[in-house]
Amino acid sequence: MGRALSYQELDVATKKFAAYLQHDLGLKKGDKVAVMMPNLLQTPIAILGILRAGCTVVNVNPLYTARELEHQLNDSETTAIVILANFAHTLEEVLGKTGVKHIILSEIGDMCGGLKKHLVNFVVKHIKKMVPAFSLPNVIPYARLMADADAKHYSRPELTHLDLAFLQYTGGTTGVSKGAMLSHGNMVANLEQVSGCLDTVLDRGKEIVVTALPLYHIFALTANCLTFMKYGGLNLLITNPRDMKGFVKELSNNRFTAITGVNTLFNGLLNTPGFDELDFSNLKLSLGGGMAVQRPVAERWQEVTKTRLVEGYGLTECAPLVTISPYDLAGYNGSIGLPAPSTDIKIMGEDGQEVAKGEAGELWVKGPQVMLGYYKRPEATAECMHDGWFATGDIATYDDEGFFYIVDRKKDMIIVSGFNVFPNEIEEVCMMNSGVLEVAAIGVPHEVSGEQVKIFVVKKDPSLTEKDIIAHCRKNLTNYKVPKFVEFREELPKTNVGKILRRALKEAS
Repeated sequence: MGRALSYQELDVATKKFAAYLQHDLGLKKGDKVAVMMPNLLQTPIAILGILRAGCTVVNVNPLYTARELEHQLNDSETTAIVILANFAHTLEEVLGKTGVKHIILSEIGDMCGGLKKHLVNFVVKHIKKMVPAFSLPNVIPYARLMADADAKHYSRPELTHLDLAFLQYTGGTTGVSKGAMLSHGNMVANLEQVSGCLDTVLDRGKEIVVTALPLYHIFALTANCLTFMKYGGLNLLITNPRDMKGFVKELSNNRFTAITGVNTLFNGLLNTPGFDELDFSNLKLSLGGGMAVQRPVAERWQEVTKTRLVEGYGLTECAPLVTISPYDLAGYNGSIGLPAPSTDIKIMGEDGQEVAKGEAGELWVKGPQVMLGYYKRPEATAECMHDGWFATGDIATYDDEGFFYIVDRKKDMIIVSGFNVFPNEIEEVCMMNSGVLEVAAIGVPHEVSGEQVKIFVVKKDPSLTEKDIIAHCRKNLTNYKVPKFVEFREELPKTNVGKILRRALKEAS
């Protein structure tokens, strides 16, 4: 909305925010504070303010349903939350069932200043009707907090590399959403590793990076927010990248030097009128991650922008960078690149031994960026952590030059526009419908989002319809997790011990 924030302003604002948490709310080092915000200027202020207070950031997807939000707030033991008014109705549904004691409420226009702030907030609420009615007790308005907070009350906490910086939620390789414990050491290490890859590319104080991916996602959090702040760059926050026309118009007003995104974002831009007419003379880094970059997209991107679409591979549990393609490759080579500095990778066979070059096996990672484990889940941590090695569940190979290639994903994972969707969660929600006897969820290819969710259902209630199930899922799942296809069957294929064979359903689809 045309408002910029200088590093000096950011320093003052984050110190005030931290002081308020410490002095006014009485939060202590290690307390969990959730941030449920889209890409607004308030978001980095909240994230960095929480870190400065010595508290732990719990990033929350603003589009979560009440069920998803309740799980994350309780699992993380969150005591305070920073939330945009547009999503406050979801919090209202679950507040009484959580341990949240403090609510900091922001509105979209809060950082605009002056009359524009009130005008934007009025339009958003009363004309565009983007703020559903809600009622929450003892709310602290963000604007009032920033006006009342006194930076003099700030006390810098004693922190080590082992202190928790983020609880970043992921499904891991299976099951319920878990909090990956990312320490200050993990985050600092990954920033150093990113620098080791990009130091020859980025110029301090001169970069403008397009930040269209949400800052609550580990990719944008590290690759955009933290990396480009380290380089003294400017983050151009895109609040609604789904509005591709508006997105392209925003790009036309900025001489951006870098852009990050998932394959679907790059593909969407390439297919939006006017994008190919933009001035790309300053663009030197295009970084794709979160999902596989497709060859046709990468080649067309290079043709239109005259810059290569560099592919990286990372995981929430690794803060996230693990590998990245060398910047000076001539073009797309289908690999996920080479290991980041200080990162060891080995490919393990099912027999527990390393496989030979060219053979496929599970990719294991070891390095200073690997998480401490899953919060309060020692069994889940033990399943994937082996003497400092993190077993990713991704199946990969490597070649003579040391390039790694992903040949298969975590067995049943569905990736929709770069977001992990776990079949167990979809199936559990579907089974909450009393008309469902059995269900299995798989991913089916989609040219825009990479994959979409398809479910196979055995009915308990003969009158159950596709519309019934999708409506039920919409109440309990974020939009990108909602099944787009429903197929009814008399029975589902199973193993001899009764486990549903998702793979057989995938092969038949």
